[in-house]
Amino acid sequence: MRLILENHDHRYAVEQMVTMLLPGDPVRPDPDDPNRGVVTLLGRRAQAVFTLGDRQGVGEASAEEFGLDTPPEAKALEQRLVKMAAYRAITALTGRPAWGALSGVRPAKLVRKWLERGADSPACAQLLTGLYDLDRDKAILAIRCAQESRAVDALLAPGDLSLYLGIPFCPTRCAYCSFISADVKGSLALVEPYVAALEREILWAGEFLARRGLRVRSVYMGGGTPTTLSAPQLDRLLTALDRWLDRAPLVEFTVEAGRPDTITAEKLAVLRAHGVDRISVNPQTLSDQVLRAMGRAHTADQFRQAYALARTFDFSAVNTDLIAGLPQDSPDGFRATLDELVALAPEEITVHTLARKHGSALLSAPGRQEALPDAQAVTQMLAYAAQVLPPAGYRPYYLYRQKFMTGAMENVGWTRRPQSGFYNIVMMEELHSVLALGAGGVSKDIDRAAGRVTRHTNPKYPKEYLERLEDILAEREAVLWPIN
Repeated sequence: MRLILENHDHRYAVEQMVTMLLPGDPVRPDPDDPNRGVVTLLGRRAQAVFTLGDRQGVGEASAEEFGLDTPPEAKALEQRLVKMAAYRAITALTGRPAWGALSGVRPAKLVRKWLERGADSPACAQLLTGLYDLDRDKAILAIRCAQESRAVDALLAPGDLSLYLGIPFCPTRCAYCSFISADVKGSLALVEPYVAALEREILWAGEFLARRGLRVRSVYMGGGTPTTLSAPQLDRLLTALDRWLDRAPLVEFTVEAGRPDTITAEKLAVLRAHGVDRISVNPQTLSDQVLRAMGRAHTADQFRQAYALARTFDFSAVNTDLIAGLPQDSPDGFRATLDELVALAPEEITVHTLARKHGSALLSAPGRQEALPDAQAVTQMLAYAAQVLPPAGYRPYYLYRQKFMTGAMENVGWTRRPQSGFYNIVMMEELHSVLALGAGGVSKDIDRAAGRVTRHTNPKYPKEYLERLEDILAEREAVLWPIN
């Protein structure tokens, strides 16, 4: 695909739309490429003409269409116009995707802004299905998640934040994974020094937050797989946290137990003793064939045993993750997994769509991609989840999308609790700041009044994190929530 821009320089915005709608046709400057797009800005409107082989599609957009969602800045309006014109020209040739012209990660955040400006749900639905061309069920999903977000937002006050603790170790590396997490067998020498360093950072965090007058509303220990650590190592980290954490403002304390083959009664007892009230036990699928294809070392029966064990402890919520689109899976296989999970009745079920990420074995190992379900099959899987979960008492509470997802679909958290998953909402909707500790942690300083999100990232790799810890703490003191 060769792009020609006229009267503007918003190449990235147009390329973003082209990549989303034509993932198999990379943008390049080759003058001999028969596929091309011409996108022209004409004041407060834009026109696009895209040629794919011997077919041609035309699209137009005008500023007057955006109504409540009109950007106040001229440059942002120009970007919106050229993207919308490109979307309409391309989809005239390809057909429209379920999420229409929305390319962002956080559809519910967009809707929440409209609701805060006084729009009601029907007006939001009209913008989503009319202007942005969404399927009606996706529009309803985004609106419901935005409403859940507003309910959590009402609980927040100035000075609130959430705390993330990162454990970048896993028993094995899943085929779909691109996170910086280490196979614990190959990184055993790093685990103990890492725990000691994270203890140091946790104690620093307590002093730092006290000086800044900030209070922690939720804690999330993720990874990787935190329960890769031993029970004594988990106890050390949580004891360090107990030394300063004020429990009174705390709404939720989550540990991602994740892999069933890392869960023991001793570890679960440690978590409960330190006030952890929400855990994830994640099968991803209950097909042993699919588990083997995705690189998991556990079986479906090990999940069943781990889930039953977790139920003997007094956690207020157990979440289970599924992934639609795993290698060698099928709509029938996904339905069987989901039906069994619904019968187990966890408080939350998170349904992910497989993302084909760079750096994962799915993209690098020969033969893996051929075993992946296509977009039509994944759409059937997600439609089944949306069909069976509400009658079972679940409602969607948070939503996000990623690049390279099969069928350009979505990830949805479903809950049957009166109160939604707090951390997932504040993190995804960027409702308040997050202090992230550990390798790969990304702290977010969120100024909602200014519409600004400032990120500060720890080193990704455990070895580099260990070597640079004191520098990391000094840098944090200078840049995060400075005292005026």
